[in-house]
Amino acid sequence: MSEKMWNGAIFLKEEGGYKIVLKSLNHYKKRLKTFGNSPEIKDAAAMFASVLNQQAMKTIPKIDETVKKIEGNLTDIKQMNKLREDISFLEKALTCYEADICKAQDTGHEYFVNLVGDLQEAQKDLEKIKIALDKIKQFSG
Repeated sequence: MSEKMWNGAIFLKEEGGYKIVLKSLNHYKKRLKTFGNSPEIKDAAAMFASVLNQQAMKTIPKIDETVKKIEGNLTDIKQMNKLREDISFLEKALTCYEADICKAQDTGHEYFVNLVGDLQEAQKDLEKIKIALDKIKQFSG
């Protein structure tokens, strides 16, 4: 029985999907680093916010590791294919960026606007995010 090929590796390497994934991972890291300033967290009890902040700080090294995996393997499809183990993590980063773009445009809250940066540029990323979320879940063979 042959192993299925992860189409996400092809998307990342051959179709330039790595760009939106890296952008989303960097956004996710920025979001986690500024977690305490989030309007959603400011309303949470201090104990709850502390636990969430600790969890966020544990996630940052995983982001750095994933970024290095992508950047270091752009020329090697077999190595890129190993990222299939990180599909759910890549989805988290992409959906975090997508949600924050939507919050910035829907609420205009300063935190989200500052977090996504150039809102017009970020809005252009929404379609790329949707494509990436679809493509990283595809397998063939």
